[in-house]
Amino acid sequence: MSKTRVVASIVVPAAAALAAAGLLAACAPKAPAPAAAVRPKGHLFIVGGGDRDEPLMRRYVGLARRRGPAKIVVFTMASGVPLETGPEIAAEFKGYGVEDVACFHLTRDEALDPASLGVLDGATGVWFSGGDQAKLTAVLLDTPLHRRMLELYDGGGLVGGTSAGAAVMSEFMITGDERRTGNEEGTWEVIWADDVLHSRGFGFVKDAVIDQHFVTRRRHNRLMAVVLQYPALVGVGIEESTAVLVRPDGKYEVLGEGQVVVYDARRAVTARSPDGRLGGRDLRMHVLLAGDVYDLGTGRVEAAAR
Repeated sequence: MSKTRVVASIVVPAAAALAAAGLLAACAPKAPAPAAAVRPKGHLFIVGGGDRDEPLMRRYVGLARRRGPAKIVVFTMASGVPLETGPEIAAEFKGYGVEDVACFHLTRDEALDPASLGVLDGATGVWFSGGDQAKLTAVLLDTPLHRRMLELYDGGGLVGGTSAGAAVMSEFMITGDERRTGNEEGTWEVIWADDVLHSRGFGFVKDAVIDQHFVTRRRHNRLMAVVLQYPALVGVGIEESTAVLVRPDGKYEVLGEGQVVVYDARRAVTARSPDGRLGGRDLRMHVLLAGDVYDLGTGRVEAAAR
């Protein structure tokens, strides 16, 4: 014989039910709060090309000596004349008292060889020369050396470079070529979508795009085109003889003789015409001088006393 189970029905007043639900919710284990993003502990020293005066480069050397004697590793793969560039950079650093400077002009096969990781042993600073940024990434991108440099920066190391060596710092890397001119070196006369050719850089900088020789070569149009098309990226245009020091607190400190121009479209209203012309309203712009500090997270500027 089958048995029938009878379940009594209990009616609970709504107020009591809500109170009980609240008590259960209060007693239930809470999901852990999302972990705050861990910032790299190192510094980036990003020079916009041109001459580098003594105070500027002594700042780099001082950062390389924070933990003891400096050892600077120079990569010259961007240069078209590495046999000249390497010795010149080595002499520059040795002139500032750095005894241990090693220059390398590697091939892709050499960079892929895990044995090449030894070139970074004991390095307190890395330096990328100027030239053609695409040549540099063609050799180092996604190699064991690239990954080790990211680890060095995350752990407190110093990574610097000038001109092409500045362009490679951001994950979004401007190549210097323009679609309108047949994928050759750009003249930057327009602000059009898909006109600024780009590829993947080394990714030391994630939320900004670095441009260089900025004021001298009038590169405003190309950087505006990038940030209007990709408004999550902040455009940072660095003039010659000028550097941005990206600090462990995530702020960008301006060093040197010239200016740094910042374009920020994160809160702008962007637009695109049918023929591809880009527009935007409420695009923020800063022209920063030496000593100014830009907070990428908040978009605010701490002006130096003058």
